[in-house]
Amino acid sequence: MGTVAALWRHPIKAHGRESVGHISLVEGQTFPWDRRWAVAHEAAKTEGGEWASCRNFSRAAGAPALMAITAKVDEDSGKITLNHPDLWELTIDPATQGDKLIDWVRPIMPKDRAASAKLLPAGEVGMTDSNFPSIAIHAIASHRAVEELLGQSLSTERWRGNIWLDGFEAFSEFDWIGKTLRIGTAEIEVRERITRCLATTSNPDTGVRDADTLGALKGAYGHQDFGVYGVVTKSGDISVGDTAELL
Repeated sequence: MGTVAALWRHPIKAHGRESVGHISLVEGQTFPWDRRWAVAHEAAKTEGGEWASCRNFSRAAGAPALMAITAKVDEDSGKITLNHPDLWELTIDPATQGDKLIDWVRPIMPKDRAASAKLLPAGEVGMTDSNFPSIAIHAIASHRAVEELLGQSLSTERWRGNIWLDGFEAFSEFDWIGKTLRIGTAEIEVRERITRCLATTSNPDTGVRDADTLGALKGAYGHQDFGVYGVVTKSGDISVGDTAELL
């Protein structure tokens, strides 16, 4: 049994993160306000409105500076405020002002990558990296294990998870596949492990690659997996500090 240490959402895929204290999960849906929008690059083969592969979007794997964006959602108006240490504060209505976001990120985007072109809605399912409405669940102990391997302190935010749990053994979450977690009053069926990309090597404060997370995982465990994807099987509320238990 463990507890909820933190809750995070990423309203625009790869373009900002926001900590929240409470959320209400709905059966079969993604984390509220998570990856509701995504930035398609000029070579994308999607017009939005439905799930599409991450290959269609501008991401921190190819543009590490994106990792340093923070976000704040005004749920009443639908507007999102973004900040980056090298840019000015930007507030947009993503439904009508996507061009402002494209202009805003242009100074921090690599010149040798497909340029960001258009802000697209995800539709009914969030634009997660899985082709099902997933929620990313991580264990604090697993993060600390990676810190030990690297010999350096890391921010948990580089993993871009939704739910962080304390009180479980490192990498025990891999044993949860096919099982159900009760967190707060919600229940989540754990589906699969999350295979990581270069985004996790970048510092979420600076947007600079400064930690070989992938090398550490590969060298110690023979894989690049960290965290698990789950699907909400029972609607309910989750707050920081709530109990989490494996059923």
